[in-house]
Amino acid sequence: MHLIIVSGLSGSGKTVALHLLEDIDFYCVDNIPAALLKPLVAHTVRGTDEIYPRTAVGLDARNRPKEIETVPVLVGELRRSGIRCEVLYLHASDEVLVKRYAETRRKHPLVEGNVSLREAIAAERRLLEPMAVAADWVLDTSSMGVHGLRERIRERIDRRREGRLALLFESFGYKHGIPGDADFVFDVRSLPNPYWEHALRPLTGLDPAVIQFLTGHAAVRTMIDGIIGFLNARIADFAQANRSYLTIAIGCTGGQHRSVYVAEELAAHFRQGHSQVLTRHESLRKP
Repeated sequence: MHLIIVSGLSGSGKTVALHLLEDIDFYCVDNIPAALLKPLVAHTVRGTDEIYPRTAVGLDARNRPKEIETVPVLVGELRRSGIRCEVLYLHASDEVLVKRYAETRRKHPLVEGNVSLREAIAAERRLLEPMAVAADWVLDTSSMGVHGLRERIRERIDRRREGRLALLFESFGYKHGIPGDADFVFDVRSLPNPYWEHALRPLTGLDPAVIQFLTGHAAVRTMIDGIIGFLNARIADFAQANRSYLTIAIGCTGGQHRSVYVAEELAAHFRQGHSQVLTRHESLRKP
């Protein structure tokens, strides 16, 4: 049995997320009152009917604070009972949310009376803070379009049907910001930088010349081995906690050379013992 609770700020993509989950055979219910979550789970995930093996529930700001606070407790109970339960929390910057509301001309659920849109967004962040704290996966959709969000969720959810822990090694550039969904972040900016080699500057960590450059520095291998040792000591804990995925983010200045190479090396190592290992190079997708 698998339950995903989708929550987050209005305008951040919850509806898109639920539609994608529905497309990959989840039974989806949106905007359910938090007080009704427990009986719904009893009927679906904990029930005997085989039509609800994979269920997703959308929870938004249209709940009382005390009701929201009960959700993390219920999630803990479900996990202890052996049910695979995950919380996905979506958010975006205020500027992006304001722009999205201006484009769609829809009303924010907390806008009423003299409350402005920005005040409503701030109130929603406070109200949903327990969901953000309890989330297994916090995803910032500020720079994502609909297709990008669908791709990210499909990558993280649909490829994990075997029920084993999946590892995602994600490179990034600090100049673009740290990924909001990372479980662990490793900074490799101390390593020799191919950027300062004129011939290597336009290349990436996937190119043979850059690989040869980084392989030739002992500090790079030492860094990789250190990260492997750290992860080896902790991956089992995540698996025992019924987590279905673990995101390891590797960052360098621009996300083009060092982080890409290290992420690929880590992925190659862990593929020897794990059936589900993915890589993602976010900065290489940026113009």
